Amino acid sequence: MKKFRDIFILLLFFILSSCSETSINKYVTENTYPEIFPDYKNVTVPYKIAPLNFYLRQPGDKSLLCVDGKEQKLKISSENGKFILPSRKWKNLLEKNKGGKIKLSIFIKKGETWKKYKPFFITIASDPIDQYLVYRLIEPGYELWNKMGIYQRNIYNYKESAIYENKMTENNCVNCHSFCMQNPHKMMFHLRSQYGGTILIQKDKIEKLNTKTKQTMSSLVYPYWHPSGKYIAFSVNKIKQDFYLNHKNRAEVFDSRSNVVVYDIAKHEIFTSPLLISDKKLETFPGFSADGKTLYFCSAKSFPVPEKSDSVKYNLCSISFDPNTRTFGEKVNTLYNAKIMDGSASFPRMSPDGKFLLFTVSAYGTFPIWHKEADLYMLDLKTNKYVNMDIINSDDVDSYHSWSSDSRWIVLSSRRGDGLYTRLYIAYIGKDGKTGKAFLLPQKDPAFYDDFMKSYNIPEMVKGKVDVDSYLIARKAMGTNGNAVTFNLKRDTVLKINK
Repeated sequence: MKKFRDIFILLLFFILSSCSETSINKYVTENTYPEIFPDYKNVTVPYKIAPLNFYLRQPGDKSLLCVDGKEQKLKISSENGKFILPSRKWKNLLEKNKGGKIKLSIFIKKGETWKKYKPFFITIASDPIDQYLVYRLIEPGYELWNKMGIYQRNIYNYKESAIYENKMTENNCVNCHSFCMQNPHKMMFHLRSQYGGTILIQKDKIEKLNTKTKQTMSSLVYPYWHPSGKYIAFSVNKIKQDFYLNHKNRAEVFDSRSNVVVYDIAKHEIFTSPLLISDKKLETFPGFSADGKTLYFCSAKSFPVPEKSDSVKYNLCSISFDPNTRTFGEKVNTLYNAKIMDGSASFPRMSPDGKFLLFTVSAYGTFPIWHKEADLYMLDLKTNKYVNMDIINSDDVDSYHSWSSDSRWIVLSSRRGDGLYTRLYIAYIGKDGKTGKAFLLPQKDPAFYDDFMKSYNIPEMVKGKVDVDSYLIARKAMGTNGNAVTFNLKRDTVLKINK
């Protein structure tokens, strides 16, 4: 019995090791790369990620994929040009080639002739990646909602599950989910319209907040957690929308007014500084530094909108913050000058290691997700120089982004596929700031995105699965108006707001 087992293992090893050019006796060599979707050619991926299945855009009568790595080789044949990589073998292949590369060679047969394309490589980073990715799925137009929700996807495989779907609260809008330092147990999101309020989740505690106060123009909007978990910075905004028939950007969202405030979770209080609520400027998109001692935000001179919405360009600014005394500095610093750079900054996000500041730049305005020219910019805070992001950016929208907990990976939303639907791309960021080519979030069926008619929105990496009872959230949402939030203000700030 042992003899037959040894023969079987030897035969299996021979089959797996036979992924070489000699398995096809005669072929023509092409000096071009194959056209594949998704484009996984020469990308850098984490050593734990679901198989990067893909298909040939120009398949032949038959095709063959040979994957060569250290200690292991794979050979996959296809009749339709799709290559589905076996999960267990893929996992072993990546583990054994961690810190190195694997080579992928593709052969296609047309008639009696085999053709070999130029091989490409996939680099396997030794840096891990957070296991889960949280996002909202929504219709691409944003003007209507019928079915939407917040979902989580296990990056190590293809499993997706709902955290909360709006069908549970009569199809209201669900938006702006956010986590504290990639912690799946500290989360918040907004419910709008019916049963409106802010849902705050801290482990097993679910709380609904009524965040509209007499002193603020709106309920709380764009959030960002303080690393301590004690505070959440928000903007308050008067938001309007326009839609275009003959414009490269299909929609425009703009603020007529906006301020930045901070919410104290334990005290149910909002506080701010006169420097964050200027009546002549628009302040929005707050984000804390990794050490919690700096608050970043975007600020623009106010213009009449929508008449002069293309004149509104946001600087990227910062102000010091003392979390122990809840006080701000007396000076605002400008990191990105919109007038000099001729662009508009949004969504500042600092890497958890405190080295890099990542943000979006578009031609103007405050809603880059419909701006085809929108790109990611990254500032090295040690050298005060910008990192070259050309390999990550595209010719279409590259917008909302977030970091992994170890600062080695980012996820961004992009419309580079068809200009209409927003998809999620992951890219490697080295400790030295060197960037890797962005790759599309893999799916079990590589043709998944061809027929999927939802856009991905607000991608956030988290270190584990979000385990919360959506029925408890729904009951909390429908059962109360929410705990009232108060505005604790100094006299000079009150006067500034009411001016």
